[in-house]
Formats: sequence, C-alpha cells, structure tokens
Amino acid sequence: MCRHRPHCPSADSPDREAAQVVASHFEQGWSLLCNGVVLFEDTGELLPDGRTIAPHRPLVSAA
Repeated sequence: MCRHRPHCPSADSPDREAAQVVASHFEQGWSLLCNGVVLFEDTGELLPDGRTIAPHRPLVSAA
C-alpha cells in the first residue's frame, strides 16, 4: 500500500504506528495508515488481517 520513500513499516512491524496517515476521521476517533492499519484514538489498532491490538497508552506514574 505504501508508495512513498522511504517505505513505511509494514502492519506486522512493531513500529507499525509510524506509517503515514492516508485518511483520518478525528471526529470518529480513528485514522487509516498507509500500511492498512486502523489506529484508534485510544491507541487500539485493527490490523489488515482482522487482528486487534488492545489500547496501549503509557501508564502515568504518580510522583
């Protein structure tokens, strides 16, 4: 799907979220990345093969 250089990480890469946004619907809380991943506002993901990745926001430590 990625046509620019350098190529974005694939949907199977650990850094898949670094791919460029090709469509965004911020009002609905999601963006489509050029590698086919749907990235949700809560940091959850839907991969092109239908697998889901649970939200993984960083934990805020109480200081």
